[in-house]
Amino acid sequence: MKSRLVHTEDLSPEDKEAMYSLLSIYFEGVKRDVFETDLSQKNWVILLKDEKTDRLQGFSTLLMYNTEFEGEKLSVVYSGDTIMDPSGWSSSALSRCWITSVNQLRRDYAQGRLYWLLISGGYRTYRFLPIFWQEFYPRYDAVTPVYISSLIEFLAGDRFGNYYDTKAGVVRFPHPHVLRDCLRGIPQERLQDPHIRFFEQCNPDHLQGAELVCLTEICEENLTSAGRRMWFANSCVKQQQQFSAEWGIEKNTPQAKPAIATF
Repeated sequence: MKSRLVHTEDLSPEDKEAMYSLLSIYFEGVKRDVFETDLSQKNWVILLKDEKTDRLQGFSTLLMYNTEFEGEKLSVVYSGDTIMDPSGWSSSALSRCWITSVNQLRRDYAQGRLYWLLISGGYRTYRFLPIFWQEFYPRYDAVTPVYISSLIEFLAGDRFGNYYDTKAGVVRFPHPHVLRDCLRGIPQERLQDPHIRFFEQCNPDHLQGAELVCLTEICEENLTSAGRRMWFANSCVKQQQQFSAEWGIEKNTPQAKPAIATF
């Protein structure tokens, strides 16, 4: 499977159509206008395609932006629509390319600490956190620190407005994407995992499209052993060089496209 980081302005009509079609296959409630609006509010997209057929197998949209909280300049990566065809679940391509891409953007554009704002509508997405990051919140085995709790409320309130339920810690969109029956629900055996069990307890309405708001800091010190393998993979280094050369994301170059937004 091949992957690349693409600026949203460089997406072809064929790429956008394939993204919309893939999302519609596995989610109910996907509306074209909502999809287009959401995509227009992102500045990067990770595309994963079959090497032989060039067929889109998965994608993840990203918004990287700068903000300020309690007098400190911060950068944030917010994950939007993300989907991987079940045939590619055994591959680490999405997680590898995601970590590679965000690490590249962190080095080139982040102002101060970089946080990942993730909303989890399914246990598979939430499970990404303990696999690759040592500290993240909310979690079953630790109370969310006051600073992180305040930062989550600030970022979620700013990003989602009235759709964010502060007390529950979830986002309820008016037109939620709900997984279709073939992917919906949590297998009973998976509930033996304390992280997955915690996700279900914190987000009991996930079957109706509610999204649990999560936060972790993107930095080398916060990586698990699995995360470090992705971070330092040789293939990732080559991909980073290709991203810079192919998509004009070199730092401080006049021809580079706007990579981040400021709020």
